[in-house]
Amino acid sequence: MTTEYAITLGLDVGKSTHHGCALTADGQRVYDRELPQDETALRKVITNLQQHGSVLVVVDQPNTIGALPIAVARDLGAGVAYLPGLAMRKAADLYPGRSKTDARDAFIIADTARTMPHTLRAVDRNSEVLSALKVLSGFDEDLARESTRAINRLRSLLVQIYPSLERVFPGVVLTRAIVLDLFIRYHGPAGLKAAGKA
Repeated sequence: MTTEYAITLGLDVGKSTHHGCALTADGQRVYDRELPQDETALRKVITNLQQHGSVLVVVDQPNTIGALPIAVARDLGAGVAYLPGLAMRKAADLYPGRSKTDARDAFIIADTARTMPHTLRAVDRNSEVLSALKVLSGFDEDLARESTRAINRLRSLLVQIYPSLERVFPGVVLTRAIVLDLFIRYHGPAGLKAAGKA
């Protein structure tokens, strides 16, 4: 992140409330309080901060609970970024105190973003590649679950018809392609047994 911002708003995001800490370019606090996970409240805070100049909103979680602040900030024309967890933990070691509070975390996010912008990561607006990968990953997981379900049904049915199959084809051998092809060619376990070893 190379753009200069008049205000850096660090948000320690939460499910129902966030803690926000806004710092000017020279490190003065202009905002430091809890705000609800509510679009109207977020709009009001960011709009008020924009009276000081350009605003960068930095979250510690860009997905799920951090998605609303990011969407609101973008809609208002503010910059958005996130501070990865590892960078956050390393930065926290540079500040006095060990207590883990939302207010302290929000300040650390804002101050780290202000003083060490190289630690920030961009929040991709609409990465088509990432979206496509998520969809493909979902299809892959669905197919894997369906395949496992089908294999378990097949195994159960075959063992129910011919119980000794479990001894002849232990474990996953029963569902290997060559074994299934043999069952198809010889019309099931009885036909395979009748065909003999040869």
